[in-house]
Amino acid sequence: MTKLSVNINKIATLRNSRGGNVPNVLKVAQDIEEFGAQGITVHPRPDERHIRYQDARDLKKVVTTEYNIEGNPIEKFIDLVLEVQPTQVTLVPDSIDAITSNAGWDTVKHQDFLKEVIDTFQKAGIRTSIFVDPDIKMIQGASETGTDRIELYTESYAAAFAKGNHKAIQPFIEAAKMANEFGLGINAGHDLSLENIGYFRTHVPHLLEVSIGHALICESLYLGLENVVAMYLHKLQ
Repeated sequence: MTKLSVNINKIATLRNSRGGNVPNVLKVAQDIEEFGAQGITVHPRPDERHIRYQDARDLKKVVTTEYNIEGNPIEKFIDLVLEVQPTQVTLVPDSIDAITSNAGWDTVKHQDFLKEVIDTFQKAGIRTSIFVDPDIKMIQGASETGTDRIELYTESYAAAFAKGNHKAIQPFIEAAKMANEFGLGINAGHDLSLENIGYFRTHVPHLLEVSIGHALICESLYLGLENVVAMYLHKLQ
């Protein structure tokens, strides 16, 4: 079964919109685990507009499943991850002012930098993953960084699937096959939803984990968080 890691950034966004502590990010993370999800993901950004750095610290005390912290490895982020010691760190090349992640790493251009950062985290016993587009050249470059896993950036698939273009899955199939040949674990995320996750899971081989946040929280507004988590778990079997 492919593991479901739920990104709870949107819960923090809702909390921050009013101040106070409603909804309680820690309680929601615990509930999501009780509903069956196998992981919690957070993406703290420097402006802390959703998940705050202190949230990342506090969640370490309550998350009992896989804990994944993702973000751009600026110095402040690196220090946070080394302090918190999550199960996994996912490196994402988003700019400071990015609304959301919008591209994978150029693993050729930034290979030396990635090698250095990955080595730092691995020496601390933290599993590493890097965000990449389904591009064979980028997959090969990723294999040379020493990373444990890659996370396939799935926005192009989701956008095409919504228009009825199921052929958009093909680059992801090829990327996953190549990554597996290189001995890399395969995660995926961005714009995956109840509508498209089943097809993706069925066709992309060796898929270990998906990280889903925005769509899952939006779907939960209508269907309820517990129901939606169960629906994803069913589709990921």
